[in-house]
Amino acid sequence: MTQSPPGSAPQVVLRPLATPLALGFLALVLSTVTFSAVQLGWIPPADGRVAALVAVFATAPLQLLASVMGFLARDPVAATGMGVLAGTWGVVGVTTLTSPPGATSEGLGVLLLTAGVCMLVPALSAGSKLVPAAVMLLAGTRFAVTGVYELSSSAAWKTAAGSTGLLLGAVALYAALALELEGSHRRTVLPLGRRGEQPIGDDPGVRPQL
Repeated sequence: MTQSPPGSAPQVVLRPLATPLALGFLALVLSTVTFSAVQLGWIPPADGRVAALVAVFATAPLQLLASVMGFLARDPVAATGMGVLAGTWGVVGVTTLTSPPGATSEGLGVLLLTAGVCMLVPALSAGSKLVPAAVMLLAGTRFAVTGVYELSSSAAWKTAAGSTGLLLGAVALYAALALELEGSHRRTVLPLGRRGEQPIGDDPGVRPQL
C-alpha cells in the first residue's frame, strides 16, 4: 500500500504474479525425458548419473520455486503439485546418484507408488483446467509405473515407465508452451481445456487462472 496525502483515500498497488506452472512443467520435462532415455536403453545405465544430476540440481529446485510462487499466488493446485514433484524428483536423483548403475530399490519403489497416489490430489483438484490436470495425472502415473519397476525389476515395467515418461514430457511441454503464450499475449493461443471460466479483464492485478 502506498502512502496518500492526508484526507485522501488510501491507494493499493497490486503486484500480480505470473503462473508458476510453466516453469514447473518445463523442469518436469528435463527429468522425465532424461530418465526415460535411460529406461528405454537409448543411453547406457552409467549415464543415469546425468539424469540424477538433472533431477537434483535443475528439476527439484525449479519446481520448489514454482511451489513457493504457487502459494504466493494462492493457487493450491500449483503449490501442492509442484511441491510433491520437487520432493519426489529430489529423492529419485539422490538415490540414483548413490546407487550402482541400473540398480533398483524397493524403498524407492514404495516412495514412488506413494507419490503417485499423492499426485491424485492436485490432479483431481485441477479438474476445471484439463491440460494442467492431465500433466499432474500423468506425473502420478509415471511415478507409479516406475515404482512397480523398482519393486519388480521387470524389463516390461521398465519399458512402460520410460514410455510413460516420454508421454508425460510431451504433454508437459505443450502445457508449458500454452501457458507461456497465454501469459505473453493475454489471450488463449493454444487451448488448455478450461471449463466454466469467465473472460479475463485488463484490470490491474488481474491475471489468468493457473
